Amino acid sequence: MSTTTTIKQLSTEDDLRTGFPILNELRTHLDEDLFFELYEQMHEEGYRLFGLYDDEEIVAVAGVTVSTNFYLGKHAYVYDLVTTESRRSEGFGEQLLSFVHDWAATEGCEAVELESGLWRDDAHRFYTDALGYEKYCYSFKYDLTNDGDRE
Repeated sequence: MSTTTTIKQLSTEDDLRTGFPILNELRTHLDEDLFFELYEQMHEEGYRLFGLYDDEEIVAVAGVTVSTNFYLGKHAYVYDLVTTESRRSEGFGEQLLSFVHDWAATEGCEAVELESGLWRDDAHRFYTDALGYEKYCYSFKYDLTNDGDRE
């Protein structure tokens, strides 16, 4: 039995509502209302959410922006990449990132960058071994919401 995969930008409210449960597997702190609230602002800032469909079923999503900085030039940044748990290890993540690479190239990007939690060893192997990503830096954050606790 052959299946057909397609990838499209999730742009309508129905599309986004369909993609939310998969994104929510990675971003578990979100409820649907907060998702839509943040998505509206993020979209204005250039965020795009792509969905990969296996036949008619959405099985993976990738959230991407394009920006420019001094060390990468114009680049795509993958904020979110998740394949639904029941469909992992079927090649959908690799297919979706390959799409992102092609999309980024058409946007004039010189690189694609992403971050992954330190504890996600399987994801790190996937990015470096299967896809050829270079592990080249650490990412740090300073939590401004708890800044009053530091006094």
